[in-house]
Amino acid sequence: MARIDDYKMALEIATKELSNRNPLHFCRIGGAQFIEKEGGSNIISLKFLNRMINITWPDLLFSQDSNEEIPIKEKILILHYLNGSKREEITGEWITYQDIPSARFYLDAFNRRVKYPLINAFGDQPDKLPLLAKELFGANTSSIGDISVLIQAFPKIPVTLVIWKGDEEFSSDGAILFDSSIQNIYSPEDISELTSMIVYPLLSKTR
Repeated sequence: MARIDDYKMALEIATKELSNRNPLHFCRIGGAQFIEKEGGSNIISLKFLNRMINITWPDLLFSQDSNEEIPIKEKILILHYLNGSKREEITGEWITYQDIPSARFYLDAFNRRVKYPLINAFGDQPDKLPLLAKELFGANTSSIGDISVLIQAFPKIPVTLVIWKGDEEFSSDGAILFDSSIQNIYSPEDISELTSMIVYPLLSKTR
């Protein structure tokens, strides 16, 4: 498990990388807004998990409307998203974690960390998933599986959570789907971390 020093170093590296780039360019391709202000710091405004995140430029200081401190893991993911966004648009092709070649080494940990807990929480009460996902993330229902929701994590990163109901013959099952473009933006570790930020708040609402 990463130590806080590792996160601090990752944040420092990502901050330095973004500060050397053209904000108008990475905001445009990443779906963020660059707001220029006279006599003060400019603002990068980006929607992340149904929350508006503001980042001053060039200082790269984070804030959000709730005035709550943004956790360091979230800051890293946001910076990695802005650094990693490409000109390519969302493909519309859904893939699982195991479909990403570089992620297969982490598959068992991913399943134990997020996939199995999601199934355990909603397999017997799937109708709760759309309600809670809408409340937390402004999610829309999807047509995949028996019950599914589409969560717009970032402007160019949709994530779909799927539940198949169980019966007398088969246990309930589930899947976590990503647009195939995510592998060009994020590392497997970042994808797992982002998925945790979606699944864990949902799980906490079921207790």
